[in-house]
Amino acid sequence: MHIVYVSDAKAGHRSQALGLYQAIHRQNSNSSFEEIQLEKLPLLSLFKCLFSHQVDAIRQAPDFIFGVGSHTHFRVWLLGKVYPQAKTVILMKPSLPIHCFDYAVIPEHDGIAASERVIVTQGALNPIENEHRHQSNRILIALGGHSKRHQWNEDKVLSSIQHILEQNPQCQIILTTSRRTPEHFLDYLKQQIDVKQLQIFPVEQTPQGWIFEQMQLAETVFVTEDSVSMMFEALTAGCRVGVIAMDRLKQDRITQAVDALIQDQIVGTQTIVAQLPPQQTFKEAERVATYLLKSYSGQ
Repeated sequence: MHIVYVSDAKAGHRSQALGLYQAIHRQNSNSSFEEIQLEKLPLLSLFKCLFSHQVDAIRQAPDFIFGVGSHTHFRVWLLGKVYPQAKTVILMKPSLPIHCFDYAVIPEHDGIAASERVIVTQGALNPIENEHRHQSNRILIALGGHSKRHQWNEDKVLSSIQHILEQNPQCQIILTTSRRTPEHFLDYLKQQIDVKQLQIFPVEQTPQGWIFEQMQLAETVFVTEDSVSMMFEALTAGCRVGVIAMDRLKQDRITQAVDALIQDQIVGTQTIVAQLPPQQTFKEAERVATYLLKSYSGQ
């Protein structure tokens, strides 16, 4: 089984496609993965390939064609015409009508009902699985920053960090930032609180994959509410998850999704680890992979 991923070179999109492929590979070890950049699939060439039913840039005829990111959708649709035996899969709400593709894997917060073509997931897919290496009393604090729906409030975030430190004195606590975290915040943090209990790793000093490894080690992850994808990554890793509140600029489906996670007691707003909801069994990529493989075997 061969999977072709049409890539727009965005790390977050690639993470979703890779997560689904890895879940498929765990269930079918004969599967292979090929990533093709958009620029290697010029539209004029693809139209010509409709007659030859092959694309020179693709080394092997695919069984599945994945696309993530709106710029990939038209090419995935065309590739589905070039390789009619392949199943086309868009890992988001597609920019073309859903019936243009065999499957669309869409997060629940986008409000599209499940159907034969639509697989609804809790959050976007990711390449994490629970490796069961979590260490008791180990906490990871992951900070986001400004976003189109959240305003950074350093005093509110600082207060949450203080409560986490004070109310979990027995814990080893690691803090990291993101590229959206205001540059001055760590200096402000160090001036305001005693950071002896805190190990600080600015995002600029962490290698690729560091955050995923920390999620495998942490028992609990506290994450600012703007970082929804990180909440689902921590849940998939098997961590308890606490939400650090931020000021909201607007309400939309994303903020409603966070509120639903809190209301359903999947994540919590408490700052004491023992009061947070217990670890969840989140295996969304595995579930989607199982569904797609059943469709493949039933061809």
